[in-house]
Amino acid sequence: MAKGFILAAPSSGSGKTSLTFGLLAALRDAGTAVQGFKVGPDYIDPQYHALAAGRPCPNLDPWAMTPARMKALLAASDADLCVIEGVMGLFDGAQAGGGSTADLARTLGLPVVLVVDAKGMSGSVAALVHGFSHFDPSIDIAGVILNRVGSDRHETMLREALHNSGIPVLGSLPRLSALRWPSRHLGLTLPQELPDMGAQAQHLAGLIAERFDLPKLLSLARFIPGAEPPQPRKAGFFPHTAGTVALAWDDAFRFAYPHWLTGQEARFSPLANQRVPDTADFVFLPGGYPELHAATLSKADAFWDSLRSAAARGATIYGECGGYMALGEAITVNGTRFPMASLLPVATHYTTGSARTLGYRSLTAPEDFWAGTALKGHEFHASSAECLAPPSLFHAADSRQASLGLHGHQIGNILGSYIHIIDRDPTAQLP
Repeated sequence: MAKGFILAAPSSGSGKTSLTFGLLAALRDAGTAVQGFKVGPDYIDPQYHALAAGRPCPNLDPWAMTPARMKALLAASDADLCVIEGVMGLFDGAQAGGGSTADLARTLGLPVVLVVDAKGMSGSVAALVHGFSHFDPSIDIAGVILNRVGSDRHETMLREALHNSGIPVLGSLPRLSALRWPSRHLGLTLPQELPDMGAQAQHLAGLIAERFDLPKLLSLARFIPGAEPPQPRKAGFFPHTAGTVALAWDDAFRFAYPHWLTGQEARFSPLANQRVPDTADFVFLPGGYPELHAATLSKADAFWDSLRSAAARGATIYGECGGYMALGEAITVNGTRFPMASLLPVATHYTTGSARTLGYRSLTAPEDFWAGTALKGHEFHASSAECLAPPSLFHAADSRQASLGLHGHQIGNILGSYIHIIDRDPTAQLP
């Protein structure tokens, strides 16, 4: 049975992702079989952690998943140690409450290591750590990591301030000017698009091995509450009656949750103009960045021909967010229109700097929807949809259960919406 701990922070921007990335690499180099997990709806950070640990990084979502589902995902790990990166600040969650990293820590009974961005503070670090450690007695703040430390003298001041806190300082990292991962409108640039991520992982791993008390950190980990892995009937996103599942997978379509994938999907690249396999009974176009690759996609004639052929022979074709955009009439990027599949009555528009739409969603799906009729998901995109016919797929509500009306479209065996499905409601009826 694996052990685990949670890396959390007082706020977003404290350096959790880069620190988790480096820590996974350091532990792996030290001979620990380690796996990363990410709290909340995030497709990008887990790809960094998967690279560092050499294992997929599943998501754990206290708002969208039941405790049993999260425990089952952890129980399915073949690692000895699970390092869970939190989301936002420790106590930050959905608008209506719930879904925070603290909720996950409380549910799983795991210790929290607080990552503190120490830039611009000295003695105040003690007040900050004291507040977080006493705010909720059910949360065990078991250690502190000091990030973005300015100098040896600065670190000494911080450690002296925390000396009587009763909470050990497990390590520190200096300000690393070279560690600046570029971002775009939906978050960090994907790691496979950056040329030196392997070298960066090793650089961070070396610093952490020198500056962290790794044995002490490992000693804080606790056994994860046991759970049976989910039964095969409910293990995947795709319908159990589907034969061959084809998965679009490249830099335009890469936002698919690991817990929905079996590893048996037939992967193909629309950007490389690869055809949908002729044997596919179900085609999944996940989210991603089609707006950044619209010019290349619009010219992928072999892909479009095979996708329309799959639709004509009755294969189910489902698109989420970026996949939904690709199934529409066209994507307009900064005023330039690029034709897409024209399989759903929607046209999407992206302009650099556009406001983002984001938030949790509760969904009521059609009775014959393969994943069930009651679903939990999230929406996160910077494009907008021009519906050429009334939406018809999901009835959606936000995290406060305020109705958002109908979302997405279904035209026979072609379905799609902007909303990413995270999990099915445990009470959902399966077709």
